[in-house]
Amino acid sequence: MASVSRRQFLKLSVALGASLAWGCTPVRPSSSGWRERRDLYPQGVASGDPDDSSVLLWTRRPYDDGRESATLRVEIADDPAFTRVVAQATARVQAASDWTCRVLVGHLQAAREYWYRFVDDDGNGSRIGRTITAPHPDDPRPSRFAFVSCQDICEGHLNAYRRMIWEDERAAPGERIGFVLHLGDFIYEVVQYPDQVKDGHRYDRRITFPIRYPKGKPVAKNRFWVPDSLEDYRVAYHAYLRNPDLQDARARWPFVAMWDNHEFSWQGWQSIQEFPGTEGWVPAQTLKVAANQAWFEYQPARVLPPGSKLDTFDAPHVVDTPVNAFDDDGLGTEGNNLAAIESLIAYRALRWGRHIDLIVTDQHSFRSRDPGSHDEINPLFENDTLGFVPEELWAQLDAGRAYADDHPPATLRFGDRSVANYRAHEAPQTILGAKQKAWFLERLRSANATWKIWGNSLGTPDWRVDPQHLPAALGAWKGAGYGLMATGDWGSTYHERAEIFDAVRDAGITGFAIVAGDRHSFWAGYAAKALPPATFEPVGVTFVGGSLCSPGMAEANEHNLKADNPLRPLYVANPGGGPPQATVNLLMHHGVRSALEYARSGDLQKAHALRNPDLAPHLCFVDMGGHGYATVRVDADTMVTEFVCIPRPIERSTSPDGGPLRYRVRHEVPLWKAGEKPQMRQVVVEGDAGLST
Repeated sequence: MASVSRRQFLKLSVALGASLAWGCTPVRPSSSGWRERRDLYPQGVASGDPDDSSVLLWTRRPYDDGRESATLRVEIADDPAFTRVVAQATARVQAASDWTCRVLVGHLQAAREYWYRFVDDDGNGSRIGRTITAPHPDDPRPSRFAFVSCQDICEGHLNAYRRMIWEDERAAPGERIGFVLHLGDFIYEVVQYPDQVKDGHRYDRRITFPIRYPKGKPVAKNRFWVPDSLEDYRVAYHAYLRNPDLQDARARWPFVAMWDNHEFSWQGWQSIQEFPGTEGWVPAQTLKVAANQAWFEYQPARVLPPGSKLDTFDAPHVVDTPVNAFDDDGLGTEGNNLAAIESLIAYRALRWGRHIDLIVTDQHSFRSRDPGSHDEINPLFENDTLGFVPEELWAQLDAGRAYADDHPPATLRFGDRSVANYRAHEAPQTILGAKQKAWFLERLRSANATWKIWGNSLGTPDWRVDPQHLPAALGAWKGAGYGLMATGDWGSTYHERAEIFDAVRDAGITGFAIVAGDRHSFWAGYAAKALPPATFEPVGVTFVGGSLCSPGMAEANEHNLKADNPLRPLYVANPGGGPPQATVNLLMHHGVRSALEYARSGDLQKAHALRNPDLAPHLCFVDMGGHGYATVRVDADTMVTEFVCIPRPIERSTSPDGGPLRYRVRHEVPLWKAGEKPQMRQVVVEGDAGLST
């Protein structure tokens, strides 16, 4: 039983904007008169951020009779029939918090299942939720969690949650999931209305319209609508949390959540919005605060809004003001920008038994400007047909003045074109920002669990390709060597990523693992700051989970690259006239020659024989079309990450198991010693992983 005092928990609950429920003795049967009325709790129940003696509980109970507040009772029991109620309390819900309720339950036992429910004054009750407390920090038993991301309910269905629930219910107690790490894009703030979607479809997906903003604003030349008020963000959460599969998942496990970009704005950073077809930046300090407030209201996360009150988010007053001045780390110094960013600090750490130190970071609130989003670079790519960015050019843009030991070139070149190096006097790109990075590195160095796991909304593996091996008929590559298929995440933030990985190496940290989302694809491999011909020096392992349902690159390629496009075989092919296959997986993992050979012959053995061994030694697996989730199991000796991939979730599965699987692939990593390189072994347990290995 926890030794933290009730007084200390009361202070914590106030800081978290939560009511306090305290474990009680003796235990008693429920006396609340609860009767289930799910219709009165339309967004269900949830729990989050457990430690070894407490957990946050959540629900929403709206009223439409004109009142401004009401009181709920929460009950926590150690049995699903509520014959043994171990804690209970009252909590206020208010119109000012959109009728959401947060309750911190303390004085619980470690590594235990609990059941909880909410009841109003008339006995109308929420559904029953199940939650789990963390093991004691010295608990030596194996631990297991799942990680997920990217759940656009307007374009797909959440069959993966149904599969996850079905498998977990049938697992042995010691092999069940302890928590779900949600790595962002919990909502998609970018929505379309019926008149914006041709034929009601994108690709083979039927677009649905569960969201219509009370205010909203059209963007990207009227192609989309986005929120323009706090109420708009709330309406998005209302719609998402009516989804039965998401609601069931939140009622089964505690979630540990971190936002990605869509919880605020599609291409947003700090408190700035950018939209295709819109010239310049859109100052959006009021919307950044609104997005933070809605996230706080709907996620039971152990986060600290400055000056928070027990019942409401204390939103600072900000004004939308252009952000023109930046400090040396790229942080906008305009006061409203800083106030908006700091209205909610979400990066945090969680301990789960002896084997997991989980460190979760925020990749958008503090990041500097994308170094490629400058008009000055556009002349370099006029008339380019390949779409790749030279690796050496991006390294110069990313590092700024720090390139080549503080000797950046005066000009940026691509083929016979050149522009002045507008980054030559600027600091390297940062995703974390100075303050968060210092916190992160300190937590990483001091972590003493067997496995130090970085929960990160953006993937870290390089997006590397080898267009220098393209046949002349497909186009002339003007770069000096390798290219990048994409930029914008850790895969091309070379300087800051190297700083982190060097810190891991220099501190002799073992068991360093990264779990990420956002890419709408499955990746597994090694965490290394550089690839050949530079020294390849892995310091850990890295995984990216496929999207729960949001469309990915392979699907886009199938529909957007026409049959007569000479580059189509690099990305998708139909050997023998069969169904489309994602040759982009071979392109990323084995190279141009491998992808083209498979598109020509359909012979995977021949394709692998042409692989470029220097292209991607950091990759063990990549599936650019994978949907589903991933699980992680750790003990004193091994980390096992399992990719559970489902068919493209175009329709909601009607079966209890969420439908069939495409594949289940297991990646096993023995714990390595300081100075050793990690080693990963891969096993296809079930199904066919296709061109992913």
